Amino acid sequence: MRIDLHTHSRVSDGTDSPAELVAAAAASGLDVVAITDHDSTAGWPEALAAGAEHGVTVVPGIEISTEYAGHSVHLLGYLLDPTLPELVTQLDHVLAGRSARVPTMVSQLQEIGIPITEDDVYQQSAEAAATGRPHVADALVALGVVGHRNEAFDRYLSWGRQGFVDRYNAPLEEVIRLVAEAGGVTVIAHPWGRSGRHEPSEEHIAGLVALGLGGLEVDHQDHPPSTRDALRAIARNLDLIVTGSSDYHGTGKTGHPLGVNTTDPAELRRLLDRAAAASAAAGRPTPQVVLP
Repeated sequence: MRIDLHTHSRVSDGTDSPAELVAAAAASGLDVVAITDHDSTAGWPEALAAGAEHGVTVVPGIEISTEYAGHSVHLLGYLLDPTLPELVTQLDHVLAGRSARVPTMVSQLQEIGIPITEDDVYQQSAEAAATGRPHVADALVALGVVGHRNEAFDRYLSWGRQGFVDRYNAPLEEVIRLVAEAGGVTVIAHPWGRSGRHEPSEEHIAGLVALGLGGLEVDHQDHPPSTRDALRAIARNLDLIVTGSSDYHGTGKTGHPLGVNTTDPAELRRLLDRAAAASAAAGRPTPQVVLP
């Protein structure tokens, strides 16, 4: 059984529709795929319908933008009830923050002579729950300013670059609590990947486990072998679920093809067991998954 637990559709910053994403998963030989769009669950119904059509088990999930100790942390939530009011409020705040910074980003890029408009950006995000940096990057590609998204981020949109504008991230500890209250399971995405720092540390992760954290995404393209070994050891020490995934974004992210990293079936079963326990404890209706 081949399992990929972290992918994105056009509902956030991927380039496939949810149905196209699931079809691509089937073509890639995946048996199980999770849809984990940024801060939105709007793609779940379409993905689930496509899963039934293509014989792929779809795990409904989300990747939530959070902050911890001054650093950005992406938190994956699986099999939660997305209607929990406090969670809805936080996600609305995050999505609003994504979209609200677009005019300032465009203005700052115009100041350095780039002929980009807000309409250029919104043309790239027509199906997304919010408009964000990847859509600005796509607009720069469409205008011929850069060749691909990575170049756009490297030259203009990353922290310290002319087009960067900060935004709101939800408090990590609060979101872990809210996902638990929504009957779901949380996994930190690529925890030591993008910053190059070993943060959160094992001590901090242990504190998050006490709040309800369920797992770590260990096998990810942003983690070299030494990082994977260290995170796997932490997961073992703290009895955390270990996941592996592609972080697929379609053509919007190079080097992350579907199934490039996978989750062990035994770890997925642990995740489903914990999700069932979380759902029972929360007393909320949550998505159910039956493995092939």
